[in-house]
Amino acid sequence: MANKTKDYLTKVRKKTGFSDYKISQEYGINQSNLSKYKSGKSALSETHAWLFADILNINPAEVVANTKLEHAKMKGDKLKAIFWQEQIENLSNISESIKIDIAQINPIVGDLNNNAQQIIDLSIEAAQQGADLLVFPELALTGYLPEDLLLRAGFIQQVEEKVDLIKNSIPETMAIVFGAPHKNQGNLYNAAYLIQDQEVQTYHKQQLPNYSVFDEKRYFSAGSKPFVFTIKGQRIGLLVCADIWNADIVSETARYGVSTIVSINASPFHIDKHQQRLEEVKKRVLENQVGFIYVNLVGGQDEIIFDGGSFAMNAKAQVTHQLPFFKVTTSSLSAPCEPIEVTSTEEIIYNALVLATKDYIEKNGVFNGVVIGLSGGIDSALTLAIAADAIGNENIKAIMMPYTYTSNMSLEDAKAQASTMNIDYQEISIHPMVESFNSQLSELFSGLQADTTEENLQARVRGTLLMAVSNKLGKIVLTTGNKSEMAVGYATLYGDMSGGFAPLKDVSKTMVYRLAKYRNTQSYIIPGRVIDREPSAELAPNQTDQDSLPPYDELDAILELFIEQRLAIKDIVKQGFNQKTVERISRLVLNNEYKRRQSAPGPKISKNAFGKERRYPMTSKFKP
Repeated sequence: MANKTKDYLTKVRKKTGFSDYKISQEYGINQSNLSKYKSGKSALSETHAWLFADILNINPAEVVANTKLEHAKMKGDKLKAIFWQEQIENLSNISESIKIDIAQINPIVGDLNNNAQQIIDLSIEAAQQGADLLVFPELALTGYLPEDLLLRAGFIQQVEEKVDLIKNSIPETMAIVFGAPHKNQGNLYNAAYLIQDQEVQTYHKQQLPNYSVFDEKRYFSAGSKPFVFTIKGQRIGLLVCADIWNADIVSETARYGVSTIVSINASPFHIDKHQQRLEEVKKRVLENQVGFIYVNLVGGQDEIIFDGGSFAMNAKAQVTHQLPFFKVTTSSLSAPCEPIEVTSTEEIIYNALVLATKDYIEKNGVFNGVVIGLSGGIDSALTLAIAADAIGNENIKAIMMPYTYTSNMSLEDAKAQASTMNIDYQEISIHPMVESFNSQLSELFSGLQADTTEENLQARVRGTLLMAVSNKLGKIVLTTGNKSEMAVGYATLYGDMSGGFAPLKDVSKTMVYRLAKYRNTQSYIIPGRVIDREPSAELAPNQTDQDSLPPYDELDAILELFIEQRLAIKDIVKQGFNQKTVERISRLVLNNEYKRRQSAPGPKISKNAFGKERRYPMTSKFKP
C-alpha cells in the first residue's frame, strides 16, 4: 500500500479544498491515476511528486524519495528500496545539521525602540556564531500584553516601522522568528513573524485565550491557517502559545511534513505551571512524532510574571535542552545543555517575587528606590528581603513607627534586621499624631466604646507618613500585606494598604513563613524571633492575629478551597472544617471585595490571584 502517496493526496485535498475531480482538472492529473493514488495501489509518479511538493510547499527531495521507496517496495526491488531508504535517512541527517538558537528575553511593554534593538543585536550576535535560525518569544517586539495600546493606530504604525527596521538590519545569512501584532485587511492578529532572505512572512495565532489573566479576544482576530517554512531541507512548523493546547491545531501543522514545531510563548507563571507545559507538549510530541521547541518570555509585567524556562523536546518526548527560570538568556540547541537543578517550591516562588518587584520598579522608571514600614513582624521582614534582593539594599529606606502597643521585641528585631542587611533605617514615633487624632475626634465619639476605629487610626497614621516619605524622596512604598489578610479584609484601607506595589499580595500567610525560612538558608537576615513569635498587628494590648482569625494553617486551607478551587461551603465542610468557621471566612472574603479593588497591584503566583485574574462584584448577594 502506498501510504505516503495517500497521505500526500489527503494533504493536497485539505490545503486546496478541491475534490479529486477538481484536482484532476486544475493540475492535469488523469482521473484514473488519482483513483490509484487514493486507493494506495500506486505510488506517485515523479512528475506528480514534484507537483504535490510544490502545492504543499514541501521539500521535493523528500516527496520524491518517499514515493520512489514506495515504488521499489511495490515492485519487490529490495536493492532500490534500501537505496531510497538511505536517501531518506540522509535527508534527515542534513536537516539535523541546522543550528537553532533561542532567545529568552525580557521586553518592556511599549518600549518598541529598545525591544527592536534587542532583537537586532541578538540576531547579529547569533549570525556571527553561525546560527541558521534565532527564535524569540510571543509579542517580543511589544511586550506582553500591550492591552489598549493595541487599539491606538499610532502604536500599530510604530510596530510596522520596527518590523521593517528589523528586516533591514539583521544578517541575510540567517532567519529569525519573533512575536508582534500584525494588521491585515482591517483585522489585528497576534502574529509570529518570520524574516528569511529579507522577506517577511507571518503566522496568525489561532487559539486566542480569554480566561484567567488573558483578554486576547478583546484585541485580536483568530488565524485559521497553519504555517510551515524550510531551512536547510528541514520543514519547521510555527505556532503561538495557546495553539499548543489545541491538539487539532498542532496535528494540522504536523501534517505538512514538519520535523520540528516551534512555539513562541508568553506563558505566565504560577506554581507548577512549568510541569503543566511539559506534560502538554509531551502529548503533542507523541501524538505527532515531531520535535518541539518552546520559547517563553521572561520578566515581570504589572501583576504577571513570565518565568522563562524555555525548552526543547525531541520526537521521543525527551527534554534535550532546558533554559533557566527567571533569567534572560540565549542558548544554542546545537550545544549540549547543562541540566537545570531541581529547586524547591519556596525558591521558585521567592525568585518569582524578586523578579516581579525588580521589574515593576525598574521598568516604570519613576522611583529611585523603595520605602517600607518595618514593623518587626514576618510580613514586613520578608518584604524587605525581597526588595533588597530585587534592587539592592542601598536603594531602600526602612521606617519603624512605634506606638504604645509596639513591643520591645518588635523594635529590637526591626533594627537588627536593618542593621544585618545594611539598610537605611529610621524610627518615627506615631504617639503624638495618634493622640492628636483621638483628641480631635473625642467630642464626635463621645459615649462610644473604643473599637477597631482607634486601632485603624494607628495604621492610617503610618500609611500617611510612608506616603509623605515616598513623595519627598521619590521612593515607592511597598505594602507588606499577604493574601490571607487581603482575603478576609484583615488590612486597613488608607493605612497598611497604602502603597504602590504589594510583593506578597498573592502569598498566603503560611507560605510567608516558608519563604522567610528559605531566605535565611541563603543568608541569615530575618531574626529567628520574627519567624517563631505569634503574629500580631500590635494595635491593641497583647493582641494576636488569632484573636479574630482561625489559626493560619486552618484559614489558608479554607481559603485554598474557597478561592483557588471555588468550592461551595457545604463541600468545604465535608472536608472536615467547622461549618460556622467556613461560613464566616467565606462571608469575609466576599464582603471585602471593595477593599481589594483599592489595593496595590502585586505579582500573581497562584492559579486564582486577586486583581486581574479573580474578578468578583463588589455589590452582590451571592451566598456560596
